[in-house]
Amino acid sequence: MRRPRRRRRSAAAELGLTRLEPVSRTFGFERGKPVDRWYIERFLAAHAADVRGHVLEVAESTYTEWYGGDDVQRGDVLHAAPGNPVATIVGDLTTGKGIPADTFDCFVMTQTLPFIYEVADAVRGAHRLLKPGGVVLATVPGMSQVSREDQRDWGDWWRFTSQGARRVFAEAFGEDAVEVQAHGNVLAACAFLYGLAAEDLSEAQLAHRDPDYELLTTVRAVKRPRA
Repeated sequence: MRRPRRRRRSAAAELGLTRLEPVSRTFGFERGKPVDRWYIERFLAAHAADVRGHVLEVAESTYTEWYGGDDVQRGDVLHAAPGNPVATIVGDLTTGKGIPADTFDCFVMTQTLPFIYEVADAVRGAHRLLKPGGVVLATVPGMSQVSREDQRDWGDWWRFTSQGARRVFAEAFGEDAVEVQAHGNVLAACAFLYGLAAEDLSEAQLAHRDPDYELLTTVRAVKRPRA
């Protein structure tokens, strides 16, 4: 008699990719630092010298305080609607309403653009609010679960490639004024989507870059002084 053939395990099973539910639906916060924040904070630490003078940050002042320190003479917090108790400016990036122009030395704009439908208008708004010589430090997701809270409040509209981020910022700031980098790899992307935390991976695993897996894109753009 023939012995029954052993059923071959699927590639997904061999890799352990059998879960239909994530480990966390809150980006891994309950496990530690979300994977995307590891890249965001590494980027801001590398450009901490830009966080100086009069600084504007979206929603809170955490990164202004962490990376600016004594170099910050004044910090403001931007929110798009009333109700944020730490906001000092309520205004609309897409129209400029409520936001002073030519005012800020640095604008910290992390993970903000996915929740603004009029992306190009918002990037032009970021350019408008900076002083000549001012810097925007921005990050955008390439891969991410839906943010239900932000979707409810603002809409969760976009994910970005580094190519798309470069083009939209270059149109507002000029090609030579924009530095764009993509971060991530297939392991980091899978870990983030499953809701694992940065602490679940090694630094070498997180730091490895694979250009085909853009988990997060970082942008540093400078408002050129007027001629």
